[in-house]
Amino acid sequence: MRAEDCNKIFVTVIEDYHKNDHVNSSIKNPFEKNKIHHLLYKKCWVDTVQWHLEDLIRIPNINPNDGIKLKQRIDKSNQERTDIVEMIDDFYCEIYQGKEKENSKLNTESPGWVVDRLSILSLKIFHMNEQVSRKDVDEAHLLKCQEKLNILLDQQVDLSNSFDDLLNDYEKGVKKIKVYRQMKMYNDANLNPSLYQKKS
Repeated sequence: MRAEDCNKIFVTVIEDYHKNDHVNSSIKNPFEKNKIHHLLYKKCWVDTVQWHLEDLIRIPNINPNDGIKLKQRIDKSNQERTDIVEMIDDFYCEIYQGKEKENSKLNTESPGWVVDRLSILSLKIFHMNEQVSRKDVDEAHLLKCQEKLNILLDQQVDLSNSFDDLLNDYEKGVKKIKVYRQMKMYNDANLNPSLYQKKS
């Protein structure tokens, strides 16, 4: 599953979401469960919903109770996002574990977190494209957004190539695949003092 395949799935997800364009829309994952395609679709869906939740929570003069509910939903979404990234890492570990050589080097980022960045980049590109297509803004706004879009597209090419290079290095044993769990504490009732002290 190379970068091009990931990016195609992400574009499909974002287009699927925007058919209804609502944070409560139901996901209709077209891929078979327990397959990497299914995970990638789900990953980008979570990112896309969270993108729009982040927009909603920034509405000026938002009702405080609505803001708290949105923040709690974003926290839950972040946990789900992390869990999916770790499942994607498990997929790549299964493929490349044991291919490393004695002098293989580690990468600063695991494959799952590169995929995470590719997913977010696809979202940025989609929404910057929306800005470039607006009819209710002046030329200066359009030009500024077009410059940003060009940078995002350049970043996508670079990150995609780097991801494929990383997978090639794993295959050759030049790099050793090793993943680190995020160990998020804020959602854990046994690790977050605000939760376990209240519980006791």
